[in-house]
Amino acid sequence: MLGWAIFCLVLALIAAVLGFGGLAGTFVGIAKILFFVFLVLFVVSLVVNALRGRRPPV
Repeated sequence: MLGWAIFCLVLALIAAVLGFGGLAGTFVGIAKILFFVFLVLFVVSLVVNALRGRRPPV
């Protein structure tokens, strides 16, 4: 999911350079949403692993 967020951010930068302001704004919004969803899922995963008492795989 983080990869998709970075991909959308790169597309937003390319669209901004080429002058597509509306499209760039849309891609930035999508990238923000995907990043925060990734962040929430990451934190939930850490909490669940801590409560289970298992160590994360190395």
